[in-house]
Amino acid sequence: MFIVINGGGKVGAYLGRTLGDKGHHIAIIEKRAEILDRMAEDLPSTILLIEGDGCSLKHQEDAGVARADVFVAVTGEDEDNLVSCQLAKARFGVKRTVARVNNPKNERIFRELGIEGISSTSVISQLIEEEMTAGDILTLHVLEKGRLALVEVLMPDDHGSAIHQAIADLTLPEKTVLVSVVRGEMVIVPRGSTRLEPGDRVIAITAVEREKELRRVLAGM
Repeated sequence: MFIVINGGGKVGAYLGRTLGDKGHHIAIIEKRAEILDRMAEDLPSTILLIEGDGCSLKHQEDAGVARADVFVAVTGEDEDNLVSCQLAKARFGVKRTVARVNNPKNERIFRELGIEGISSTSVISQLIEEEMTAGDILTLHVLEKGRLALVEVLMPDDHGSAIHQAIADLTLPEKTVLVSVVRGEMVIVPRGSTRLEPGDRVIAITAVEREKELRRVLAGM
């Protein structure tokens, strides 16, 4: 696949390197010269680096967005991610656009516009920083033709069937990995002994066809 990434920060550089290592062709658009210089030193020379604004028609043209299979926007600004994805879809006909959603309240807007939004940026950052194997699974969710789903489940406030249970005791669907449990300000990497509490936000990766089953197991939805 040919993948264009708007944003060369930690998330963008990580995706570029990881997907490049898997044999995909990568172009990254970044407007900050100092970040671009660092990527030029750190990333393989096979990755095309474009200095410019990913919201600009010219710079998307320079990056070859017209032939991209996937356009990914991972800047720190939701507005830029939204505009650049819309431009890639409307002007260049990119079928699949994926965006980092920094404010979870904006996730609905992205979804209504046909852009796949990932709001759990704290989880993404943790996965990258800790170099967990789930990071590879997350990358697959983003770009492997929608066969996996990144699911966020809010545990109910009442005593649902999974509340206070250890994860090891839950009958999770096949092809499911619990990536993280967000509890207040804490991000917990789940283990078999981790017990789910009311109000927890559980981030999981599962096969698309297993999403409803996962929600039913965790929250009775």
